[in-house]
Amino acid sequence: MQGKRKSSMGGGAMLFVLSNFKLLLMLTLLLLSSSCNNLIISASSQTIVKTLPGYPSPLPFKLETGYIGVGEDEDVQLFYYFVESQGNPEEDPLIVWLAGGPGCATLRAFFFEIGPMQIQYGNYIDNVPALQLDPNSWTKVANVIYLDAPTLTGYSYTKTPEAVRSSDTSSASQTAEFLRKFVRDHLKFLKNPMYVTGISYSGIVIPIITEELYKGNDEGLEPIVNIQGYMAGNPLTNKSGDINSRLEYAYRMALISQELYELTKTDCNGEYAEADSNDLQCMLDLNEVNKRVGDINIQQILDPDCDPATNLVRSGNPVIKGNRRFLQAATPIEMLTDPAQSSLKDTFCRGDLYNYATLWANDESVMKALGVREGTVKEWLLCNLDMKYNYGKPSMPQYEFDVKSSVEYHERLTKRNCRALIFSGDHDMMVPHVGTRNWITSLNLTITDSDWEAWYAQGQDAGYKTTYVRHNYSLVFTTVKGAGHTAPEFKPEACYEMIKSWFSHRPI
Repeated sequence: MQGKRKSSMGGGAMLFVLSNFKLLLMLTLLLLSSSCNNLIISASSQTIVKTLPGYPSPLPFKLETGYIGVGEDEDVQLFYYFVESQGNPEEDPLIVWLAGGPGCATLRAFFFEIGPMQIQYGNYIDNVPALQLDPNSWTKVANVIYLDAPTLTGYSYTKTPEAVRSSDTSSASQTAEFLRKFVRDHLKFLKNPMYVTGISYSGIVIPIITEELYKGNDEGLEPIVNIQGYMAGNPLTNKSGDINSRLEYAYRMALISQELYELTKTDCNGEYAEADSNDLQCMLDLNEVNKRVGDINIQQILDPDCDPATNLVRSGNPVIKGNRRFLQAATPIEMLTDPAQSSLKDTFCRGDLYNYATLWANDESVMKALGVREGTVKEWLLCNLDMKYNYGKPSMPQYEFDVKSSVEYHERLTKRNCRALIFSGDHDMMVPHVGTRNWITSLNLTITDSDWEAWYAQGQDAGYKTTYVRHNYSLVFTTVKGAGHTAPEFKPEACYEMIKSWFSHRPI
């Protein structure tokens, strides 16, 4: 009896041990499963894209897309396209490219400005616009991150309603955070020279982001990034100064007479963007100015103006429109599915071309190929109009314009070991080169070599340049002959030659 009892007790103890072992095994498997699931979630935020709808062959470059969470609790999920350099990815610069708006998707740069692909207008493959390679892609000489920022731009989204609202300063902070996290996740680019770059309204945030990266390094934030400088094209910088410069630009380009220019300058005391609305004579002068430029496309003064009349400077209620009807993903998209009906047969409107990008980006097969998270974006827009900047207008529902001028950040960067390239299309009246030159002059830098010297691309005069220095800081300012807003879209060959020289530390 006792033996049996011992046997029985021993069997019970063994059963208990086995049960614990099974429980431990189950817990271990559960933890491993959870860990694997976490790895899968992490991996799913980085998608290696080998083919794209609209392009008939495997991509001849390495394209990665994904999300990186920033801000409090990473509630802001920023979407990016990353193309490794087709030259020497181990040594070529790592740059982030920001579009304007704010709120314009970086796919615009990917297709129309500095990206590796172009759209074949009027051609379709499997009901999406056909794509072709861009011979002037900046990815030939740089590793390029095309970033949808701020939030609710392109495919970027938020996890909470509270995270929707953004601003100049918060967007800059989130982009700096994004870049550190990107390098953390891509350590092989840790030593590559990093540059913050972009176009148009991003001129407000580019120097802020750059300074924040330098400061983060000073404070020992990990990882330490190899920030070397920044680049800005057609950059809005001093908002009132840039708008004021439109009058001088209009006069220099013979769009208004010398008499009207001088009269307006005197009557308005040189202030047009914020002119006193009670000053009747100034308002009358500005009204005359606006009459004469009302049919001019201020983004490229040689292009047809496909919008209603545009005010050049303030006149009563300021209206700065420009050629913006392409921003809305409206009904023309349906028309473009039949190439024979394309409006390209009629008066050329550059904005019509952007509708192809909207059609492509909203296609389900495209979103799947890019790894866009299902249900996060109801409709992809080339530009989110809830963030669009119009001088003199109040902040928008989703965005606060809390930086009037970023010149002070450029001033801070002059104390750094830093390189800068600022370029402007000389046919851009939205952010005229004369205003850009004005704020650069205010930095009180020293001009090296000759001032306003011609630079060349393909054996032709491609614009003019001035180089400035202060201690370890250098800034090159160039105009791009014949280019509008934005320069790489209008003069891709010249801009490619320009940046190829600058990235390699050769004279432009």
